[in-house]
Amino acid sequence: MSGGPRPRPAWAARALPGLVALLLSACGLNRELARRADTLVADTRPQHVTCARADRCALDSPYRVLVDAARAASTPAAPVHYVNVLERGEDALLLRIHLIRAARTSIDIQTFIWADDDAGWLVLDELIAAARRGVKVRVLADQLFSLDNVEWLARVARAHANFELRLYNPTFDNAVTPPVEFAAGLLCCFSRFNQRMHNKLFLVDGMLGIAGGRNYENRYFDWDQEFDYRDRDVLVLGPQAGAEMQASFERFWAHPRATPLTHLNDVNRHLLADAAAGIPSELAPPLGVDWERLAALRARAADAAWISGHFVADALRVARVDYFSDAPGKPLRPDDPAAAELTRRIGDLLEGARAQVVFETPYLVLSTRARKIFRDLYKRTPRVPVIVSTNSLAATDAFYVYALSYKYKKRFLKQYGFRIHEFKPFPADAPEFIQDYDELAGGGNTGRYQRYGRTPLKHGGVRLGLHAKSLVIDGRVSVIGSHNFDPRSDAYNTESGFIIHDAAVAARVRAAVLRNAAPQNAWIVAKRQRPEWLDGINGAIADLSTKLPLFDLWPFRYSSSFELKPGCAPSLPGDADFYACHTDVGDFPEVDLPLKTIYTRIVTAFGAGLVGIL
Repeated sequence: MSGGPRPRPAWAARALPGLVALLLSACGLNRELARRADTLVADTRPQHVTCARADRCALDSPYRVLVDAARAASTPAAPVHYVNVLERGEDALLLRIHLIRAARTSIDIQTFIWADDDAGWLVLDELIAAARRGVKVRVLADQLFSLDNVEWLARVARAHANFELRLYNPTFDNAVTPPVEFAAGLLCCFSRFNQRMHNKLFLVDGMLGIAGGRNYENRYFDWDQEFDYRDRDVLVLGPQAGAEMQASFERFWAHPRATPLTHLNDVNRHLLADAAAGIPSELAPPLGVDWERLAALRARAADAAWISGHFVADALRVARVDYFSDAPGKPLRPDDPAAAELTRRIGDLLEGARAQVVFETPYLVLSTRARKIFRDLYKRTPRVPVIVSTNSLAATDAFYVYALSYKYKKRFLKQYGFRIHEFKPFPADAPEFIQDYDELAGGGNTGRYQRYGRTPLKHGGVRLGLHAKSLVIDGRVSVIGSHNFDPRSDAYNTESGFIIHDAAVAARVRAAVLRNAAPQNAWIVAKRQRPEWLDGINGAIADLSTKLPLFDLWPFRYSSSFELKPGCAPSLPGDADFYACHTDVGDFPEVDLPLKTIYTRIVTAFGAGLVGIL
């Protein structure tokens, strides 16, 4: 028997292209269906608005004082902005609801994920209410992970003439991508299928904007009872940043990949069936919705005094704020510097670092340019210290990406000089409950709502994971946005965010990152203690194994995770008392799932080529 590959049967050679062609033809836009849906929506969507006032009966927000102040004080050469850094998830949701109610002319939203859960429904419900007041509402969500509830989408399509939702880059002209279409997308149209719109933008009246890491799903707002994200975004108001945000949104909204709901086959079929059956366009809430929680948040969102004391009074007046966004269809323009604008700006800022870099990312996987920049920072005299806050395996929601960072930990520590802190799934500063509205407002109600548990992961409990993407350079410049500082953010996804040139804002962001990296909230990664002779042999073998794109199977790694011992003051790797005051807790502390650790090591060994995809 020949040892070479067997030839593919002729029928197989013909069948595979035929199968792909069949899938493509079956999933193309049904133009007759789209025409009927366009006509139906145009004829049946409500046109009437409930408010005849010029302000569209908007809530009187204390933020209007800051808007007026920024406009009055700004000149083209010296703009004025106000900034709130939003750390708590529920605060970020509450402020969005408040600003939706305060909108007078327009609301524009971009997001990567929109879920059909409590938070997703609440925001959509409030947006539709704003549209009925007379506010123009536009939502652009990436198709792959947004609103796979076709019933909701069909109802949203005919909710009101002032409301429009589009999905970005639906590969096969459907809102929902079933497994067969997912596989076909990988086979036939990988470059397009792999490019996603990762931008997050919330913009009211072209002047008040929020950008950062949060999507529209319970876990981004501390509302999930199994797994929540510790995330960060920032509210910026002011004429210059407002104009930049508006211009960016308009580019994406007008792009050919931004597809109206009436040009999605599965939505159209449902839409036409609903209309034929006389089903109203009201958006049904999800099953099991927590009405008490929604009512409490809505009450606070409508309380101008509470908003003033909790947010407006805490806003920082700053001068220069820039909003940057990559261009739509970024991978199609690899030679155009403007296509990856945010990525280029971040690289330029890092190259200019002189004193310290503090950054937080959920996925510590670096692009080629980032690796060069950090290597150069480490070689400088004096060196530029780099503090990294990222996820542990126990805290991450993507073990396969963690496995790729695990592969290169020695490089991070020795060649880049990173000080790495890996977030715990049950950080000590996570509250066990949240007070209700009456308590927060000073009332006498003592009701409590369970939020986080502190039970070890191996025994169950509600986990936390990092999702914030932030960078502080030399204590004076902050980057807060959707960019994960990884190859996917560099080359494939479109990203957006703020670059804020202000020491006070930088101090707040830096303090928040260092809080996440504190010993009670994170393990610190350091070199293992081994006899010197054994360390040399192990290091040589491990280095050789790491350089292999495949078969990186050596199990004895250079570094480990360390826990601060009770009674010891915090210290750093390299300090004389570090090992005396820290316990080696192993590669994957808190993980009591053998298969997960096995999968992680498999991806470490064989997954190096998947960096740009994962």
